[in-house]
Amino acid sequence: MHGPPLVGWLLVALCAATGSYCLLRMRGEPPGRVRRAAGAEALMGWGMAVMAVPAAALDPRPWGPPLLAAVFAVAAVRALLPAWHGGGRAALGHHLHHAVGALAMVYMALAMAVGTPAGGHGHAGHAAQGRVPGGVPALTAVLLLYFAVYVVWSATRLAPAGAGGAGGGSGSLAWSRRPELADACRLSMGIGMLAMLLTL
Repeated sequence: MHGPPLVGWLLVALCAATGSYCLLRMRGEPPGRVRRAAGAEALMGWGMAVMAVPAAALDPRPWGPPLLAAVFAVAAVRALLPAWHGGGRAALGHHLHHAVGALAMVYMALAMAVGTPAGGHGHAGHAAQGRVPGGVPALTAVLLLYFAVYVVWSATRLAPAGAGGAGGGSGSLAWSRRPELADACRLSMGIGMLAMLLTL
């Protein structure tokens, strides 16, 4: 991704921590829909961490972007398949969100792969990397709007949990299975996706 290296490393730390928590949450769940969702979120977190590594530290071209695009294309298909088998409106919305996130990762990986060579008119930081930012501005704007709305929605889901305190119904759950931590994980990934789209 483009942008200041500090922003890239902060994104790496945020996404890797989120992906690690989702892995722990996945291990604590019995086989089923919740465990599959945690696995999809862990893949998303770690994929975002890899993609956010500044190019000065690790330039993944030429093999990295196509590999990431292929992995997340498969993840998008896996997210959509259960949506066609029913499971309720909430489950459908969750699967569709995972599919949108995976397709956004495919889009960003392809934009990294086909970025235009930096010429005399490119920004200095981008010229040093040999590329200028890629992507289709209209599609990037639509994805930014989607994830901005998702971040606000996720933040509102956390508000009642914060107001309820430790005396709520989830007080006896293990920390890896607390619903407010899962919501915070999703909020973190939404913020990370916004930041990555802005630095595309």
